[in-house]
Amino acid sequence: MSELLTAALDRIADRPPLLIALDFDGTLAPLQDDPEQSRMSEVAAHALAALAEHPDRVRVALVSGRALADLHRLAQPPLGTVLIGSHGAERAQVAAHGLDRQDIRLTDDQADRLTELGSRMQAVARGRDGVWVETKPAAVVVHTRLAEEPVRAEAESEALAIGDELGSAVLHGKNVVEVSVLTADKGAAVTALRAELGAGAVLYAGDDVTDEHALEALTEDDLGVKVGDGDTVARYRLPDTDAVSDLLADLAGRVTG
Repeated sequence: MSELLTAALDRIADRPPLLIALDFDGTLAPLQDDPEQSRMSEVAAHALAALAEHPDRVRVALVSGRALADLHRLAQPPLGTVLIGSHGAERAQVAAHGLDRQDIRLTDDQADRLTELGSRMQAVARGRDGVWVETKPAAVVVHTRLAEEPVRAEAESEALAIGDELGSAVLHGKNVVEVSVLTADKGAAVTALRAELGAGAVLYAGDDVTDEHALEALTEDDLGVKVGDGDTVARYRLPDTDAVSDLLADLAGRVTG
């Protein structure tokens, strides 16, 4: 970890409550061909657990494109963690009995568009090897990670066109097109959570192009980290999920020490 990033950690650690908001896939958990195999490392899990034990100084949030139920099941986050799913359309907090959810309520028009989206996106995937569709409470997602390049490009192009026709928000990430019938993004979700918590500073780390919405929402007093390659507005960069785990372990030592 660079001296500049270490100095930035020193600065934000002294501004409680610090909101630590993290993407899951590609940030805490290495990307997998099978999304069901995604798990964070033991180092990251232990660091998050240690941080969550000090809610007066730190609040932990996972901010993901995954549906809430999948995020909760795969990440197994500590009690008190705020989960933001579906790129900001879903939200819950991890409690002893499970999840305290903020329910999504769709209008009749939104529900009808969601149904049509599901049908149209299934047609995009049909007959294309390596392309599959995921349905969320307010969105439909076309995944292309396992497809060959010509097939991937065609599927994503068709999905984007359908999204422009039927969606309220269209997100084009790494080998994925997500179309929501609600207007939501990670930046708006993190901004709202910061205000509710009265956070003194925010640390956000993410690897995908959809994380740029959250990184763009940060202020000069916050700390944004881009994980991996690619263009970014973040001032700091880490190479991989192992480096993120080490950063969290370092931060946990500062908070609990």
